[in-house]
Amino acid sequence: MIRLIKFISLILFLILSLQKLSNANNNSLSVDKISKNLRCLICQGQSVYDSQSDFAISMKILIDNKIKEGKSEKQIYDYLKNQYGEWIVYDPEFNKKNLILWAFPLILFIFGGLLIYRKVFIN
Repeated sequence: MIRLIKFISLILFLILSLQKLSNANNNSLSVDKISKNLRCLICQGQSVYDSQSDFAISMKILIDNKIKEGKSEKQIYDYLKNQYGEWIVYDPEFNKKNLILWAFPLILFIFGGLLIYRKVFIN
């Protein structure tokens, strides 16, 4: 009977340990995912994930703390946009302010296609 209790306790301990390990891995994956989409304000052209500056390290710690607080990915992005502006995010949201940035490539593509069509088929 005592062996059975020890065995069950050992199994429960292993399950809880694996669950904690899984949560830690999920947190680090989330930190990596979010930090890959953020610009380092110190290093030009690098993401927070790639940078080793003091700013990038503090951002990774901040993101990890926010995840541990139970914040969602969107809430973390919103917090960082409020603190540092929308420029910090590599993938900006679609809104009225940046409509021309999203529409310009499409307009350019259509205009170029019309020019090619005109040169090839009309002349």
